[in-house]
Amino acid sequence: MSLFNLVAHRGYTLHYPENTLPAIAAAVTAGAKFVEVDIQLSADETPFLFHDRTLERLCGQPGALHDYSASELAQFRAADQGRFGDKFKDTPITRLLELLEFMQAHPELTVFIELKRSSIDKFGIEMMVQRTLSVLQAVQAQCVIISYNIKALAHVQQAYGWLVGAVVDEWQERNQDDIKQLKPEYLFCDLDSLPAEGEINYYESRIAVFECTDAQQALALAQRGVELIETFAIGEMLQETGVLPG
Repeated sequence: MSLFNLVAHRGYTLHYPENTLPAIAAAVTAGAKFVEVDIQLSADETPFLFHDRTLERLCGQPGALHDYSASELAQFRAADQGRFGDKFKDTPITRLLELLEFMQAHPELTVFIELKRSSIDKFGIEMMVQRTLSVLQAVQAQCVIISYNIKALAHVQQAYGWLVGAVVDEWQERNQDDIKQLKPEYLFCDLDSLPAEGEINYYESRIAVFECTDAQQALALAQRGVELIETFAIGEMLQETGVLPG
């Protein structure tokens, strides 16, 4: 079987509000060596960890993250009450600066940093990239910048020289000219679009897939060449796949 690793998708999302420091810390405690998070900018261009285009699901607030300043966002809570009730009622939205400090304390951790399209559309590629990478400069060796926006990744490569990963929903999208020209170190793809059989590869890119909570499916994908598998259930999957001993 090919060697593979599990990636904590937005942290230990099965048991904690996604993209929060408690979720990331719990993933590492469970044994994760790889974590994926999403980045958006506030109205005053401060990077925060956040996935959705609106604050409603996670925070119960109207509007988008970029509608509020950093100080205003500090008053909100990333409680995900729809799943957890009041259990995480005191959990704030996590700033990228907090993730930096956590990464410095855990130098063995690799983090995939997804630049969200909503912030790129709002602030432009250069602003989004500069604000994100300036925070993470001290931990560059632990970072891979990923995005659906291939132009943003090209800017990361050309202007900063950081590792990048292209994200696609459909396996066939890997053949787009801009992705071929990018030659990303990683290619992330929705596993539901993968071919039913045969080896899974793309030039020199390491293949990562999302989202998987089935240990047998993960092991089968590893047999076919997938190196990284994103999962919301990082602790359970580490045990069930044998990446960590039971």
